[in-house]
Amino acid sequence: MESALKDLYRAHTGHTPHSVEELPSSGSNRRYFRLSAPGCPTLVGVLGTIVQENDAFLSFDEHFASKQLPVPRVVAVAPDRMSYLQTDLGDTLLFHAIEKGRLTRVFSPEERELLVKTIRRLPDFQFAGAEGLDFTKCYPAAEFDRRSIMWDLNYFKYCFLKATGLEFEEDKLEDDFSRMADVLMQSDSTTFMYRDFQSRNVMIADGEPWFIDFQGGRRGPFYYDVASFLWQAKANFPDSLRHDLILEYIDSVRRYRDIDPAQFLYTLRHFVLFRTLQVLGAYGFRGYFEKKPHFMQSVPFAVANLRALLGEPFEEYPYLTAMLRRLVDMKQFSDVLQKRQLTVRVLSFAYKKGIPADPSGNGGGFVFDCRAVNNPGKYERYKPFTGLDKQVIEFLEADGEVITFLDHCYALVDASVERYMERGFTNLSVAFGCTGGQHRSVYCAQHMAEHINKRYGVKVELLHREQDIEQLFSPR
Repeated sequence: MESALKDLYRAHTGHTPHSVEELPSSGSNRRYFRLSAPGCPTLVGVLGTIVQENDAFLSFDEHFASKQLPVPRVVAVAPDRMSYLQTDLGDTLLFHAIEKGRLTRVFSPEERELLVKTIRRLPDFQFAGAEGLDFTKCYPAAEFDRRSIMWDLNYFKYCFLKATGLEFEEDKLEDDFSRMADVLMQSDSTTFMYRDFQSRNVMIADGEPWFIDFQGGRRGPFYYDVASFLWQAKANFPDSLRHDLILEYIDSVRRYRDIDPAQFLYTLRHFVLFRTLQVLGAYGFRGYFEKKPHFMQSVPFAVANLRALLGEPFEEYPYLTAMLRRLVDMKQFSDVLQKRQLTVRVLSFAYKKGIPADPSGNGGGFVFDCRAVNNPGKYERYKPFTGLDKQVIEFLEADGEVITFLDHCYALVDASVERYMERGFTNLSVAFGCTGGQHRSVYCAQHMAEHINKRYGVKVELLHREQDIEQLFSPR
């Protein structure tokens, strides 16, 4: 097959390629090669496996190029249309350009700028790109319709759900699948739906995004591509970044149509759930059945997205929601997720015995000094008790000092807990010290532990060091 690309290159440039380098493949069976010869342009050769899929790409590419949209230009096509040559956009995928952000969940201004440029460009393909597009060229379907929705949902059921071994009632699940199709089909389907719009299908050349691999596109609702891009499993976007990018997208769409943000967010949430299930089906097929480890490595990220989505119930799909909650709690997924979840360690201690070390090895966290708060330890009647006892609690709360002190501590710690959760950090230490480590620090540590667990549902390990009392608050 490579010989077909060499022949095509020779016919187009008049020179035999001196170098033919195969490029990394993605999820499809298409193969890509970089061909070059001295004094000739470097071109990317594509070997497809289905002529209809090639025809879809070639037709879309010509149309998008005529609209001045950033796509590679096809310069030569083989007579059998099973291979073609296109301009070379380089080696930088958006997925790689934002690698540091993906790994740390802290995206630099430069990474954010690339994401903003990309999401703002998307409506140009969806709306302007749909004008005059020949949708009869779409493969394997011309439109996002009820049949394609049910196909993807059953793809999830048979290729992922059944492979996990989770028991479920198929009739009830199918009923909710049908309800989901009803909800999704209420959306406008007149735009171009990229279908697999994600950071691996965007190239960065000269600091600008270029769109590739749109051969699976069809007529469909614009919500789908937003869900696909912002909830891409391994993109690992924090919620705050997703929120900002959604606002950028809405602002860009307004060049083409009026849009109500509240309605957009409501509908988008259903498409995010649908896309997540579709992606898990693909991961299941590629991973469980084709034994490709890359896809199995992505499953925990998609399950984490699913777990977060289920934080608010989908009342339209009661059985599906309950079943998915059982799915994300399966040991094979929850063990992996728990390794990536935040644990807050809260301690009380006596300053005279030293500030406790942070066993996580991070060496950071908060240490609050409670010694400015009125000290019950000065009074003989409180010496037998600790900050856990009613007598001490009433003493400390009587003048309100400790409540004001803790309110300030809550504000500081809450901000860090929220950012740590968003960025995927796994450990935070919060310590309270007083003179003897018995009254004020114990009261404060106990209340802080209860506050964090109640508000955020994260795992909290509480240690009153001087009393040798430990308590575990389980994650919710």
